[in-house]
Formats: sequence, structure tokens, C-alpha cells
Amino acid sequence: MFFHKHPYQPFIHQDTIKLIVGTLPPPRFSTGDLLEKDVDFCYGSYYNSLWLFIDEIHQLGLRYDNSQAAINERKQFLMKHKIGVCDIVESAERQKIDASDLGMINIKLRNVVGYLKQFPTIETILFTGGNSKNGPEYFFRRHLRDYNKTLELLSNEVPRVHQFELEGRLIKTVSLTSGSGAANISISRLPLYKQLKAQHPEFNTFDFRVLQYREFL
Repeated sequence: MFFHKHPYQPFIHQDTIKLIVGTLPPPRFSTGDLLEKDVDFCYGSYYNSLWLFIDEIHQLGLRYDNSQAAINERKQFLMKHKIGVCDIVESAERQKIDASDLGMINIKLRNVVGYLKQFPTIETILFTGGNSKNGPEYFFRRHLRDYNKTLELLSNEVPRVHQFELEGRLIKTVSLTSGSGAANISISRLPLYKQLKAQHPEFNTFDFRVLQYREFL
């Protein structure tokens, strides 16, 4: 059994407005066996693609390597745009050493609501995935039950938008399409994707995510 502990502490500042919430980075980030293009930071997997989307949206020209400079570039972007990162899974166990959310068992969650209370400027949570089992929204819904809270649906269009009340303030949640390759199948079934693909045959799932993420990042 592999004990998979999150390698990074939450990255949040006193002026953070948006909070990115995922689950766990691939196990190699906990063991230190990074690939050549990985960055040793939140969402640093080159194959997760979140930073590729951000890079394309903002034309940042980011580095993709194991250097401190690559880490600093990402931290500077997040601070400039008042974005934080606080994945919801603190640790889990895996029988198979892979990055599948479904492969996690004996899961320990972080107290994300506690961070929301600690940082009252946070207005929006951006989930890097939806409400499928062991996804970030799925875990957050479970976490909210400990506080007798539920998500109220605002928009059922992808990406789905909800809100909840916490200590007198409304916090919005947006469930972005996951950056993983496994999400490509679900994207290809979306009516909007089919429409855009028909209009522009070169349009692909990467372009679709960039289009979606641009509004929120």
C-alpha cells in the first residue's frame, strides 16, 4: 500500500480572491521522481496541463522544468492575480501507484472551510474537476456537510456554478473541466464542443479548456 501525502502546503495570501481546489498531484511529486518538464509546485505536472492553459491565456512564456525559476514564475502569477491553491486531499492510500482519483482510499481531507474563514477575501472556489466520485467538488460537498452547509445550483451549464453561505458571505464555486486526459471523452460529448468543432475542424479539447478557463483565470 502506497501512502500518498500531499507534497505542498496551501498557497494562500491575505488578498487572495480565487482559490483553486483539486485533489492530489501524481505520486511522483510526493516521492521526488519528477519528469524533465515537471515543475516542483502546485499543478506542476506537465501532463496535467493547467499551467499550459494559463500560459496560453496570458501569454506568459513559462518555463517547464525542475528549476526554482519555474516555481517562482508560477508563484508570481498567482500573487499578481490574487489566486490561491488549496487542494482538498491531505493524504490517501493507494494499492496502485497512479494519479487516479478513483484509486484513493482511506482519504484524509483538508479543512478548506477553515481556510475560507481564515482568509475572508476569498470569493470564488475553482474546482479542477466536477462532482464525479473522489473529484474535488465531490469531496468539498462531503466536507460542507460537517458544517451543515450545501451547494446551491446557480448554473447547470458546463462549467457548473454553485454558491454557499459562510459567516454572512456568499462564496461561488465553479467546477472547471479537469485538465487530465481522461476528461477528453466527456468534452467531446458536449454540445458546445461539437458545435465549435463543426465550425472550426482544427478546434480541439485543449482549445476548449482554454476557452472555458479564460473566463475564470
